[in-house]
Amino acid sequence: MNRYARQMILPEVGTAGQARLAQARVLVIGAGGLAAPVLPLLAGAGVGHITLVDGDRVGLSNLHRQTLFAEADCGQPKAEVAAQRCRSLNSEITVAAVTQAVTPATAPAYVANADLVLDCADSYAVSYLLSDICRAATVPLLSASVLGLGGYVGGFCGGAPSLRAVFPDAPDSGASCETAGVLGPVVGMIGAMQAQMALTVLLELSPSPLGQVVQFDAQGFRASSFRFDGAPEPDGLFAFVAATELCDNDHIIELRADGAALHPAARRLAGDDIAQHLPPTSDTRLALCCATGLRAWRAAEQVRDIWPGEIVLVAASAS
Repeated sequence: MNRYARQMILPEVGTAGQARLAQARVLVIGAGGLAAPVLPLLAGAGVGHITLVDGDRVGLSNLHRQTLFAEADCGQPKAEVAAQRCRSLNSEITVAAVTQAVTPATAPAYVANADLVLDCADSYAVSYLLSDICRAATVPLLSASVLGLGGYVGGFCGGAPSLRAVFPDAPDSGASCETAGVLGPVVGMIGAMQAQMALTVLLELSPSPLGQVVQFDAQGFRASSFRFDGAPEPDGLFAFVAATELCDNDHIIELRADGAALHPAARRLAGDDIAQHLPPTSDTRLALCCATGLRAWRAAEQVRDIWPGEIVLVAASAS
């Protein structure tokens, strides 16, 4: 029996839909908790080409939610282990593993070769970076985030408004699963929903998840959604760039108190001191650097009205 018979019997799939899945090229950024349901579901469905990008290694504290991995995988590159699991599930598809973190310098080339991008990194710096690139390339983006007992997944770009159109301001908190905690089933449910959205986009079903956000509260077992098809794109965006893209002509400020600066020409300042040390006039670019991008983003919002030129953000975690 055809391995895809149970989905091909659906009128929404059929022979034509299965062929469409086999030809699809999907880019998955992040091989952690969200990818744990996403990857086997896409591989099992017969998505023909999957590129998986993640520079991290499997850790014991990940296993409660990153269910693609076992104890024996600890210390191994996540992308390689996850890719092999997908190949074991379906030998008919191609799965490429990239064992490097996505950065502003590398992301455009990855996106250019994809029909669909899935943001499973659960990093707001990566999410906004991918949104900017996907919007420019008109490539659909499915982005998800989980923290604590809740999360969301949404469809952006590819003709729909970008992530910035829905969430234009800096996040209220820099909390992560490492600092705030998370339960595994919440991640699994959001990831499964992300996989369902991916198949819906690839099969060109209606209504499209592009232009829609679904939110889920696992504590109260409540889900809600809203569409944002007509949301306007905000002005004055702060783009994320790689540290390697900085040059000596930039006005570079390092907001981290410790560690090596991301550029030799950087000046180390606290966030509250930036406005006092900016030149009165300048046509150069202002580059604000920090660990995750959050402090840089908030500092940019404080000085946007007094800096006449472009402001960019550099996150050490994504450079």
